[in-house]
Amino acid sequence: MDKFEIIIPCLFGMEAFVSREIKRLGYETTHVEDGKVVFSGDMEAVCRANLWLRCGERVLIKVGDFTAVSFEELFEKTKALEWSRWLSKNSAFPIKGFCLKSTLASMRDCQAIIKKAIASNLSEKYGIEWLPEDGANYQIQFSVMKDKVTLMIDTSGDGLHKRGYRRISNAAPLKETIASAMIMLSYWKFEYPLCDPFCGSGTIPIEAAMFKRNIAPGLSRTFTFEEFDQTDSALLSRCRQEARDMARNTPLNIIASDIDEDTVELAKHNARIAGVSDCINFSCGNALDFTSDIPYGSIICNPPYGERLSDAAACYELYEKMGKAFKKLPDWSYYILASDEEFEKHFGKKADKRRKIYNGMIKCNIYQYFGKRPPIDKK
Repeated sequence: MDKFEIIIPCLFGMEAFVSREIKRLGYETTHVEDGKVVFSGDMEAVCRANLWLRCGERVLIKVGDFTAVSFEELFEKTKALEWSRWLSKNSAFPIKGFCLKSTLASMRDCQAIIKKAIASNLSEKYGIEWLPEDGANYQIQFSVMKDKVTLMIDTSGDGLHKRGYRRISNAAPLKETIASAMIMLSYWKFEYPLCDPFCGSGTIPIEAAMFKRNIAPGLSRTFTFEEFDQTDSALLSRCRQEARDMARNTPLNIIASDIDEDTVELAKHNARIAGVSDCINFSCGNALDFTSDIPYGSIICNPPYGERLSDAAACYELYEKMGKAFKKLPDWSYYILASDEEFEKHFGKKADKRRKIYNGMIKCNIYQYFGKRPPIDKK
């Protein structure tokens, strides 16, 4: 099959991470905008992107885009697209999407018209009046943004952040995609320890272990594209085997702790499912008590924000105590996710860098504090 445009939606602030991942897979991005990265590829690219992307939300095939300011225009331009390239006469094609800042403001009306237009296209193409929709499921996604309509096919199913290891989580868990971004942003080297003293259900340490061991995040789950008529089972098997062959058994020293014992047991359970429990040392303890005699390590953590798990005053006090506690590790680097714009004031130290990112609807920053550089091995 010829190449086509592939869209990777992502959380705001994650675009650069997704672009870097796409390049690492051997593809070049063609367009980047807020919450979206686009590149050109084929079904192999769809397969590899689903298996390997750590920071993207899902993988969408772009069918077409156009401007529409009336329902008649929406119907005719949707119908004119080459739907038979993707959909057979018995394909299921449910519709979902959103409208934002557009003349066509009704999501439900757009949904119904797009469905009718695609059905009309396929009926004419295949010469049948009734479409059974009892075949493979092709979830159609649409966006209507400032009168521009984009029509896509979702190849992922569940969002890519659902790796398959976190079947149960604690309250307000950190999304796996954000945890991966924090790890990619850090200068943590696998020869030195990494600690998450607020580990919760274990997302940061598990994602860190999977990243350093080059374990494809989608290897233990399935995707909707696997049932597509266009998917070659031999290609899928080859891509999965490639991912298995590329995994490394890198020795790691990852320390994960939480003040709640039940939460620590949950994190251990998740690490076992992910296959990385051998390199993560879990314990129950207060984050403020953490110390280490090993230099050049990194702390990557997501302490409570105040919006969800505790009140703001308690968070300010916690940040102040964190600043004092982390001073006991002068050679270490810290990467802290927080929504408080005055975090540095409470922490007692200005960050060397800060990176804006959105955790759901919450605007956050990754506050980056760089410790001493480890010596260069001249061997």
